Parts: sequence; structure tokens; C-alpha cells
Amino acid sequence: MQFKGNLCLLMAAFIWGITFVAQLVGMDDIGPFTYGFARYVVGTFALVPVWWFFRGRRNTNRQNGSYSPGWKAGIGAGLIMFVASAFQQCALQYTTAGKTAFITCLYIIFVPMISVIIGKVLNVENWIGAIAAVIGLYCLSVKGDFSLNYGDGLAFICSIFWSFHIMYIDRFADKNDNIELSVAQIVVCAILNCLTAFSVEHVVWQDIFHSWFPIVFAGVMSSGIAFTLQIVGQKYAEPSHAAIIMSLESVFGALGGWMILNERMTGIEILGCVLMLLGMFITQGRIIFKKKPIE
Repeated sequence: MQFKGNLCLLMAAFIWGITFVAQLVGMDDIGPFTYGFARYVVGTFALVPVWWFFRGRRNTNRQNGSYSPGWKAGIGAGLIMFVASAFQQCALQYTTAGKTAFITCLYIIFVPMISVIIGKVLNVENWIGAIAAVIGLYCLSVKGDFSLNYGDGLAFICSIFWSFHIMYIDRFADKNDNIELSVAQIVVCAILNCLTAFSVEHVVWQDIFHSWFPIVFAGVMSSGIAFTLQIVGQKYAEPSHAAIIMSLESVFGALGGWMILNERMTGIEILGCVLMLLGMFITQGRIIFKKKPIE
């Protein structure tokens, strides 16, 4: 089952990686909260049919007493996700995509730290894998420029809240209906982005329709599918492992640009990809690390 969880998280990372461009292009004509509002509305419409499709399984679980609704847990997840995604989307207006990806994925380090604070026991490979992945992220994303600006600060706050989101999902994923949890968090994000957009931005429906492709693509693929895969994957994966696997979105984004957009990858960027993949494999390598975790 751990393999199933890792596969779901890897698929989520792949989708997030290829969807990252849509987040940038989607803000060419509209503000970050308007984009978020439209994106999560599309994500809601993409997930509702999935929720309806699995109604038979929920009825079966009700009959055998194993059903636990995910609506309440989804509200909390949606609140955290709204803050994290809002800071990330706003950060993209002030800093580069590479630096945003690097700083956002610092949850690789924050998640193990939070895990230790709340009493979870981590193995040495968790820390070694996290450090290797962070070094790889730096090589892949920053490209020699690490002067900090306002956008970088927003991305840093975003990373902290994504860490909270990963830990929150770890707490509720194996106890609640995953589809309902996912639908609830997407609906919350749609509502909060809507309220914020109409409060602080000038919403023009024509501009939203003009940006329909990046909105629909991100709404269906990222908001609808990938976040659901994250919830399902975290049922079977420890949060520190999940953080490293999900951070591979940076690798998939870079590889996608190389394969589809003919963007050239330097030697240091290729090294970054290798180190991130190495970090993921190290966290799964308990056969190599024979020491017991320190209590």
C-alpha cells in the first residue's frame, strides 16, 4: 500500500509540475485572486461528478460502519490551502518562477521539523533525503541568483502553510472520505478567493473568459485531480516522505520545459534533478539504514 501512496504522490507532483506554467500565464489578464476563484470553481465542477460516481462505495461503507464523512476536515484543509496558494500566486507577481518553486518547496525541511515538534519519530534517511533534495532544488531552481525580495518573502510564508497543509492531510486522510475532503477544500478555496477577488481586485468577466485555457487546465488537473491524489497518497505515506516526493514537481516542470518547449537544461540543473531523485530514493531506503530511530 505504501507503493500505491508513493505512486499517487508522484502523479500529483507530475501534474503540478506541468501545470505551473498555467499559473503564470493565467495571470496575464487577471489578478491572482480572480485566477484562484476561477480555477477552484472549475476544480469543484471537475470533482463533483467524481463524488457522485463513488456514492455506491460510500453507501457500502455506511452499511459496514466504516464511513466517515470528509466535509468538516475538508473545511480546515481548505482554509490552510487558501492561505498557502494565495501567498504563492501573489509571490509569482514579484519574483521568478524558479525562486518561487525553490522557496515553496522548503516544506521538505519544515515538514520533518514539525513532525519532530509534535512527537513523531524520524529516521536518519528522512533528514539525509531532505537535505539532498533541498540542495537539488537550489541547483535546479535558483540558477545562481538568490537575492531576496518581497515576492520571496511571500513564497516563504507560502511554504510554511503548505507544510501545515501536508501535516493536516496526514492527520485526516486515513480517517475521512478522501473525495469529500477534497471537494470541501476546493469549495472553500473557491469561496474565499471569490470574496477576496471582489474585495481587492477589479473582476472583469471578459478577461476571465479570455484566460479560459490556463484556468480550466489548472482547475481540472491541479485543483481537481492532483490535490485528490495528494490526499489518497498521504493515507499510505509518512508526511516527510510525502513532502520530498511532492517536491519533484520542480523536476517535472523543468523536464517538461526541456521536452515540450525546447528549453535547454544546464549541467547544474541536471545535477539538481538527480539530487532530488536521490533524496526521494534515500527516504525509501530503510534497508540501507539499519539504525533504529532515536526515541
